[in-house]
Amino acid sequence: MDLETVWTIASKDLRLFRRKKSIFYTTIIFPLIISIALPGVIAYVSTKATTSPIILVGLLDSFSFFFVIIAAIVPTAISSYSIVGEKVEKSLEPLLATPATDDEILLGKSLASFIPAILAVFLGATIFMILIDAVTYGKLGYLYYPNWTEALVLLMVTPLAAVFAVEGNVLVSARVNDVRTATQLGSLVIVPLFATYLLSEIRLISIDMNSLFIIAAILLVVDVVLFYLSRATFRREEILTKWK
Repeated sequence: MDLETVWTIASKDLRLFRRKKSIFYTTIIFPLIISIALPGVIAYVSTKATTSPIILVGLLDSFSFFFVIIAAIVPTAISSYSIVGEKVEKSLEPLLATPATDDEILLGKSLASFIPAILAVFLGATIFMILIDAVTYGKLGYLYYPNWTEALVLLMVTPLAAVFAVEGNVLVSARVNDVRTATQLGSLVIVPLFATYLLSEIRLISIDMNSLFIIAAILLVVDVVLFYLSRATFRREEILTKWK
């Protein structure tokens, strides 16, 4: 595999996405809104006399996992557009006609979706942690962030969730010929992650170190399976000759 070719493909897609204002602003604005809205909820809850530090910490752990969901949501528009959108705009065929291998094309397009998404999530999470510390210090008596649980969320689970979303959406977008359909089908990847978040909110599971390691291990296995599925189902000859 030629990494220079991979980066050339990724760079081309990144330049294209910057010109697509709807995709660019969605990637940046959505994590920022969540990073401000969640501390607002915590600030309101922490003012209640009945809210104990234990309850507050439980909410913070659940809200921290929300950034895993964001990491799966943000790449959806980018990775869905990366193949089917370019096909519609007649910019995919020249790439498929080059000597670049299928692996290089898929990896380059995956990187172009992963990089802006993970950077936006990290920016949003940083703002979230700063604001949370500001609004909870009086109630907890100490700075809750950073901590090891959040480090595991951001450095292990979140990237794996982003890869999960990217690979799932690339797999879908390689098999359909409509951007809206690709986006709608690709967004289904958030369902298991959102279900995990809901289970943590109703206290059926806890977002602790052990749970996060289990979730990370499951995501890793799924990511590997999706990668091989995308390789097996990506047929450049079919895309070049049969897509209308």
